[in-house]
Amino acid sequence: MLICGRFTFDLSRPLIMGIVNVTPDSFSDGGHFYSPQQAIEQGLRLVEEGADILDIGGESTRPGAALVSEQAELKRVLPVLQGLANAGVALSIDTQKTSVMRAALAAGADMVNDVNALQQPGALAALAGSKAAVCLMHKQGDPQTMQQLPLYHDVVAEVHDFLQARIAAAQAAGIVPERLVIDPGFGFGKNLEHNVALLQNLQVLQDLGVPVLVGLSRKSMLGKIANLEVHERVHASIAAAVLAVLKGAKIIRVHDVKATRDALAIVNAVEGMA
Repeated sequence: MLICGRFTFDLSRPLIMGIVNVTPDSFSDGGHFYSPQQAIEQGLRLVEEGADILDIGGESTRPGAALVSEQAELKRVLPVLQGLANAGVALSIDTQKTSVMRAALAAGADMVNDVNALQQPGALAALAGSKAAVCLMHKQGDPQTMQQLPLYHDVVAEVHDFLQARIAAAQAAGIVPERLVIDPGFGFGKNLEHNVALLQNLQVLQDLGVPVLVGLSRKSMLGKIANLEVHERVHASIAAAVLAVLKGAKIIRVHDVKATRDALAIVNAVEGMA
């Protein structure tokens, strides 16, 4: 079970999180939905396609992305949160800033998706007093430098241990396990070998006792494996999503909601997950 603000998910089937980037520079769709109205319309399209959660972000975390001020990020995301409040799905705010988390929760966000795993001062406290879900993600380094030379002795063990520690910190702050989600952070301070190892061993994270979220949609590892440009990676993204679900992922964060929904409907029917 996942308690997610206004919603409770039984996780009898994998959930689909649709990406709504309100940014000019995200790697796949930066600038496409930059105005609040465009982002709201995109969110509603993703709901029609079958999204269970919409993940709204106002700051790109792609490798080399520039930092965005608190004021600029709030200006981007708050109108979108408000515009999608009655869309009938859970709304996630994709941010690592405590101030943005607080404002988004006050505006009705059901989930916080934090690439920094609530490590910023005040972040744990900001979530502790709410009913919102929170996704704790692993990354090595910062978006500006994380892909320059990522190094691990054992990437699977190190990601596992980091997420275990962040789960413990969240619980110590008063966030119950039923509100927690973890993300191994594909592409965040990891090279192709690291990413493949994580996907091969994704089931290892299940012993942490909380749902696993996977974000592989259109990412560079897929392009490297299949020699594809960003706009050509839909089919590869679907394959990655299916693999992740078969290895235990409960939430799949994607750009292409309908294609993912259709593929997972087959998986659910065959594997008995729905």
